[in-house]
Amino acid sequence: MDHLADASNQNSQPQTQISHLALDIGGSLIKLVYFCRYSDSCRDDYDDDELRSQNDSLCSKRGNSRPVLEGRLHFAKFETSKINDCLEFLRSMKLRIGGFHESTAPLSDKIFIKATGGGAYKFADLFKEKLGVSLDKEDEMECLVTGSNFLLKAVHQEAFTYLDSQKEFVQIDPNDLYPYLLVNIGSGVSMIKVDGDGKFERVSGTSLGGGTFWGLGRLLTKCKNFDELLELSHQGNNRVVDMLVGDIYGGTDYAKFGLSSTTIASSFGKAISDNKELDDYQPEDVSRSLLRMISNNIGQISYLNALRFGLKRIFFAGFFIRGHAYTMDTISVAVNFWSKGEAKAMFLRHEGFLGALGAFMSYEKQCLDGLIVHKMQQKFPISVSSAGDKIYCSQNSNSDENASIECTVYGT
Repeated sequence: MDHLADASNQNSQPQTQISHLALDIGGSLIKLVYFCRYSDSCRDDYDDDELRSQNDSLCSKRGNSRPVLEGRLHFAKFETSKINDCLEFLRSMKLRIGGFHESTAPLSDKIFIKATGGGAYKFADLFKEKLGVSLDKEDEMECLVTGSNFLLKAVHQEAFTYLDSQKEFVQIDPNDLYPYLLVNIGSGVSMIKVDGDGKFERVSGTSLGGGTFWGLGRLLTKCKNFDELLELSHQGNNRVVDMLVGDIYGGTDYAKFGLSSTTIASSFGKAISDNKELDDYQPEDVSRSLLRMISNNIGQISYLNALRFGLKRIFFAGFFIRGHAYTMDTISVAVNFWSKGEAKAMFLRHEGFLGALGAFMSYEKQCLDGLIVHKMQQKFPISVSSAGDKIYCSQNSNSDENASIECTVYGT
């Protein structure tokens, strides 16, 4: 099991039950966003006066009071091939879908959880058999966009650039967010032009994505999982495997077209010209070359699609990135090179959870009146999110990249 919310932190926080849960079941990974309620003893961690003021303000807007659940949003992931680990995790956390009942549904289908991704169809019977719950399916692209819009509008310091090992957070004006290109890199890659809340179009994509890196990497290096392969790439030198411009031009640049001697002319190109046996190539060099090949390709195709629609903002998300410096730097260099510096690649801190967040927010259509996300330790201006006046968020800038988020849920 590989799960991103700090397990020790979860266990140290008093909590009652998982009462809100959403899944994004992809071809390679299962992503979870789940809400754990705190017991009353946890209220000492909050500024009660400020939280009460926020609660009263929201209730005043609605003209009545709602049940209030205080707790924390957690993020977790599992390999889809090990879906039983996910099911066991949910069982061990005493999953209880309190209040998520569809009154018009037959009794046998009464309890449901929101899910998106192809696995929501593929594994629906398994969830019913093992947990006794139905998967209420939400459209994958719609969930990605909803999750992205929410993060970009509501979470402080969510977006950032990464170039030449320098990370810089980008201040996003919620009133000047659209249009933008969302590049979601999962097993494959989807490129979505987002024009507003609920207004989007999948304009392109490529089959060369995270699944390609993982699959080819497994065949070429014998690594057993994605993270092992990614870690291996840290130690590699792609120049041992890749054919560079300098290899073709005797160590010099191809200045006429702005190609430096270190520009890759052919990924894996040296493997056909060197007098080496296959066993002479080190797995870490192969892993590095593979990561660079796929990252460069995604960066180039993304920029060409942004150019096609006149978009200056390109947000990259998905678990292929993993917050990995070399991956982000390679994508950024590709976008910078092809755009001649006019466009910038931007990344998201909660990059892999867009779909799961979008599915989580879809409960609002049926059973949740609203969600307040807050971080009381440090106070930032509270921004209105994509759900109008129903969801608010401020995030501690010093928190862990994939930390859980304190929140309050208003139920119907």
